[in-house]
Amino acid sequence: MSQLLDNILSRSNMLEAYNRVKANKGSAGVDGVTIDDIDDYLRQHWRSTKRLIKQRKYKPQPVLRVEIPKPNGGIRQLGIPTVMDRIIQQAIVQVLSPICEPYLSETSYGFRPNRSCEKAIIKLLEYLNDGYEWIVDIDLEKFFDTVPQDRLMSLVHNMIQDGDTESLIRKYLHSGVVINGQCHKTLVGTPQGGNLSPLLSNIMLNELDKELENRGLHFVRYADDCVIAVGSEAAAKRFKYSVSRFIEKRLGLKVNMTKTKIVRLGKLKYLGFGFWKSSEGWKSRPHQDSIQGFKRKLKKLTARKWSIDLDSRIEKLNWLIRGWINYFALTNMKSTMLSIDERLRTRVRVIIWKQFKKKSKRLWGLLKLGVPKWIADKVSGWGDHYQLVAQKSVLKRAISKPVLVKRGLVSCLDYYLERHASKVK
Repeated sequence: MSQLLDNILSRSNMLEAYNRVKANKGSAGVDGVTIDDIDDYLRQHWRSTKRLIKQRKYKPQPVLRVEIPKPNGGIRQLGIPTVMDRIIQQAIVQVLSPICEPYLSETSYGFRPNRSCEKAIIKLLEYLNDGYEWIVDIDLEKFFDTVPQDRLMSLVHNMIQDGDTESLIRKYLHSGVVINGQCHKTLVGTPQGGNLSPLLSNIMLNELDKELENRGLHFVRYADDCVIAVGSEAAAKRFKYSVSRFIEKRLGLKVNMTKTKIVRLGKLKYLGFGFWKSSEGWKSRPHQDSIQGFKRKLKKLTARKWSIDLDSRIEKLNWLIRGWINYFALTNMKSTMLSIDERLRTRVRVIIWKQFKKKSKRLWGLLKLGVPKWIADKVSGWGDHYQLVAQKSVLKRAISKPVLVKRGLVSCLDYYLERHASKVK
C-alpha cells in the first residue's frame, strides 16, 4: 500500500473526515444507513472496508440520484453517496487538497481553503474598475454529468502520481447511480453531491484556467461558473468563440452556446450578485433574482396557515436571515433590508393576531401588550382583517421592532449593518 493511501486511511484523518460528515448531516444513501446509524455501522464494517481498500477490492455503493427543483424552474440532479462513502471521500479530499493546491489558479475560488464566493466577487470588481467592462459568461452544459473520466484521471495522475489512490478515485467515478430503483453505469461524469466532486471539478477545469492565464485574460471561476472580463465588445466576441472551442476540443466538455453570452454589467448575474456603477466605481449588490428568492423563502416561513409554534418559526427565520445576509454582507443593500424588515414584521404580526383567534383572546393579548382597554376593545373586534390590523392598528406599535427583537427575531437591517461593517473594515 502506498504512503499516500496510508495517510488517507490513518486514524487521525479518518476521524476528522467522520466528524466533518457528521457535522454536515445529510440524507442516507442507497443502503439506508443514516448519520445516526453510522457509528454502529462503522463498528461492524470499517475493518473489513479498510482491508478491501488496501487490496484495491473495495467497491463503493452506487449513488442515489434525487431531483431538486430549481428556484427559476427546472430540475437539478443531485447524487447522494452512502454515509460510509462520504466519509471515505472526505478523507481522500483532506489529504489530496494540499497536494493539488499549488497547481491551481489564483483566480479559482470554488471549494478551496481561504477562498469563497465573496473573494471571487471582490476580484471581479477589481477587473471591472480597471476598465474591463465586457463580460463573457461561460455556461458549461451539465458539467458534472459530462466530464470525460479518462481525461480527468490523467489530470489527477499528473498531480498525485499514486496508483492506489487513483484506483480508489476511479472506483468512485464508476460506482454507478440509482434512479427510480434502477442502477445505471456511470462511464462519464462525476456525481454532483459527492465530497470528491468539488476537488475533481477543480482539477478538470484547472486546464481551462491555465489556458486563460496563458492568453493573458482576466477571469474568475467558482466551480463551473466562469466569467471573463475584457475591454471591448470585439474582444468579447472573439474570446467567446475561441474559448468555447478550447473547452470542447481540448477538455471534451460541452458548452451551452445558447446560455454562453456576452453581458454588459448592468445585466450580469454572477454567483447571485448583480453590479451597479456609483460615483466611486463599480460595486456589487444582491441580484434581483436573489432578493426575490429570499422574499419567497421568508414568505413561506411566515405563512399563517402553517401550524407551528412562534419560537420554532422564529428559529427557522433567523437561520435563513443570518445565512442569506452573511453571503451578501459585503454588498450595498441597506434600503433593501429596511423594506424586507418592515414586511417581515407585518407578517409576524399577522401570525400572532391569527393565533389569538377569538375576540376575547385578542382583547386579552392586546391588554397584555400594554394597549389601553378602550383601544383594545375596538381593535379586538376587527376580526380577520389581518393586513389592516397588522399595518394600520395599534398592533403595529404594540408588537414593535424592539418587542420582536426581544422575542428573538433577528432584524434583517441591524444584522446586515453589523455584518457589513465587519466586512469593510
